[in-house]
Amino acid sequence: MSVKLFGKSLLQLRLYALRNEVIISYFQQFAGSKEGAQIGTRECMVRHCQGTPGHCKVFDIFAAVKRIPSLDGLRAISISLVLVGHWTSRHHELTFLSTYANLGVRIFFVISGYLITTLLLKEQENRGEIQLKRFYIRRAYRILPAAFAFVIPVIVLHRHELSRWDVAAAMLYLMNFDFATPWCVGHLWSLSIEEQFYFLWPGLLRKWFRHRSAILIGVVAVAPVYSAVCYFLKIPGGGYGTFPAVADNLAVGCLAAIFGTRIGTIRRSWVWLMMVVILLVPQFAANTPTRTLIMLFVLWPAMHFSIAGILLCVVRQPFRFLNLEPVVFIGKISYSLYLWQQLFFFPPMPWPIYIALPAAFGCACLSYWFIEQPMLRLRERERQEVTGETLCLSPAGD
Repeated sequence: MSVKLFGKSLLQLRLYALRNEVIISYFQQFAGSKEGAQIGTRECMVRHCQGTPGHCKVFDIFAAVKRIPSLDGLRAISISLVLVGHWTSRHHELTFLSTYANLGVRIFFVISGYLITTLLLKEQENRGEIQLKRFYIRRAYRILPAAFAFVIPVIVLHRHELSRWDVAAAMLYLMNFDFATPWCVGHLWSLSIEEQFYFLWPGLLRKWFRHRSAILIGVVAVAPVYSAVCYFLKIPGGGYGTFPAVADNLAVGCLAAIFGTRIGTIRRSWVWLMMVVILLVPQFAANTPTRTLIMLFVLWPAMHFSIAGILLCVVRQPFRFLNLEPVVFIGKISYSLYLWQQLFFFPPMPWPIYIALPAAFGCACLSYWFIEQPMLRLRERERQEVTGETLCLSPAGD
């Protein structure tokens, strides 16, 4: 199969995120090999994108390059919501938008559940087992360097504002148990949730792989009950930020990865309905016990599943906007941007937007180029030395 046919097929499938020099180079190498001559047909590619699990070699290529279309675009939207929410909250302007910071975090959680479960299922399929050591090493390379590059300077600069427990919680990803929530590291609660998810879910999936769906459905059912009990006990915020309170958010993303290929094409009318749910639920005022129960047992689950539905839709049928280069770039730096935005968008004395925005993006770009990317390249070199595999680029967020 020629490189030209590859290009046409990719264009027809609108996988804009995959069109880069690295992938073209890999296709050229693969097309000239003996294995490349036996690659699957475009029919199989189309069937796979429509949700039918087609098994042809081209998807092994996609697995190798590990780029999921539209995922970085969704991250760009998520981090934008966080920035807007934090900015309006601190400046007391357009305050109705401040609730969307939490929506941005919830989208991140669904994406994480989807991505991590997709990777773990792929490893189970290809290797016959989930290798926990390999998973945790990959996570460490991906998460820790950029996080410590932020946390250590912040601890030094704000040492007079932080207690020993604050420092320990920030370094050990236990910030969601630090209820004092110092402003400069308070946003690390969500990254602590992510790390706790990474710690628990791969082991559970490996041990009880056949019961994975039941476990996740149980989490989705129990989380609102846990939050309701916390509200009844008058725990501040209903315990929101503790892992059990948001585990359903991650579980919905995991379920999307498990059942995504079995779900047919999502109708456009359903897509619009899910968009309306996502936009309106954050504006719901849970200011009475009854309204709080409605929020916990109806609205939040509806919003989480709507986010998952939108995610599946844009991954299968990539939206051009989500795969534009500037949007994809913001998604790529979203992890570092989330780390650094706190100092400029959420300080007690807010910065002007013309300073906060370039400062946050500047720090995020430096972190991405000089910390994240070098560490990911080092990770892949070490992996190649161990496994002998020739190509493995990082998926969006892996």
